[in-house]
Amino acid sequence: MKIVIVGPVYPYRGGIAHFTSSLAEELRNAGHEIKVVSFKRQYPKFLYPGKSDQDPSKEPLIVPAEFILDPLYPWTWERARTDIVRGQPDLVVFQWWTTFWAPAFGVLARRLKKTGIKVCFLIHNVFPHEKRFWDKAFTRFGLKSADNFLTMADSQRSLLADLFPKKPVIYSPHPIYKFMDVAKIDKETARAQLGIPSDRKVALFFGIVRPYKGLRLLVEAAGMLKKLGNPVHLLIAGEFWEDITDYLSLIKAKELEDWVTLHNRYILNEEVPLMFNSADVFVAPYTGGTQSGAVKLAMGYQLPIVMTPTIADAGINFTTYPGIFISQSATPESIKREIEIALQYNFPDEPLASDTSWNNLVETIIRIGQQNQKTGSFS
Repeated sequence: MKIVIVGPVYPYRGGIAHFTSSLAEELRNAGHEIKVVSFKRQYPKFLYPGKSDQDPSKEPLIVPAEFILDPLYPWTWERARTDIVRGQPDLVVFQWWTTFWAPAFGVLARRLKKTGIKVCFLIHNVFPHEKRFWDKAFTRFGLKSADNFLTMADSQRSLLADLFPKKPVIYSPHPIYKFMDVAKIDKETARAQLGIPSDRKVALFFGIVRPYKGLRLLVEAAGMLKKLGNPVHLLIAGEFWEDITDYLSLIKAKELEDWVTLHNRYILNEEVPLMFNSADVFVAPYTGGTQSGAVKLAMGYQLPIVMTPTIADAGINFTTYPGIFISQSATPESIKREIEIALQYNFPDEPLASDTSWNNLVETIIRIGQQNQKTGSFS
């Protein structure tokens, strides 16, 4: 089957780029003809809150791609349409995560539909995590031409049903990441490299620090544990997209200066095993959002995971991955309690569920494409 994927890949950084690259690789490994259409520019620099949207990793996940689209230049949208139509694919899969790309994706999808090409939007989140008043209108415009939607979190189904009640919504869980687990590092060695005492319990927070991710709750929970004489060492690994001084003040107020290791930067691919192999528990104290790629990474490293109810519907198989601990609410007290329980947990020797593998997502996409298969080849 011939499939075009539209979305960011290396040299762009971050979870969506990693996901798009992994998806393309898995589909290609399954024997399908894959073309990736990516971006000449992802965002204007003045709109990107991080230091850079480029991935500086020495061990990047690279897939072949054509870097065509620019969000602000409509002629690149037409060039992408021409390039895609020339190959006559069976399916075009757009990655959807932000309304910033709504004009480009909406126009491109409409033009593809006019040629009879089937269009699917793979939904990471219907609306951006930090919502703005124009998001609903932009989302309607961007997604209107989809033949169907593929979502990886139950919470997004109802949002899509409200916006597009006549369009089919297909669900497939967010797969578990394993491509970063290339370097097996024992816990003692990993902690030594990070300067963390080997005799401490370590709770990992991983990923970009944004308001909805609830890091403040985790710091407050750690403060409670220390006061109770049951301290945990916080390993905070990710670039801050909000004022770090507020967090540093909170860490000081909770007397945690010697109990926090903080890496305020983008974590390179080759450093990921170091972070996860150092940890005893992974904590996702989110107050918003849909699913979490970081949680799926933690599952790949078979860590106990503490999460809030916010993201508990994101394709977690609690039977075959029993090391999930959901706090009753997004509060420091509840998170503290679940951390204490999680730190006592030992995994049984059993495999992960097949529905958390990439095979399930690949098979779902192929079923979508088979509904309107075409002939031809990519040029």
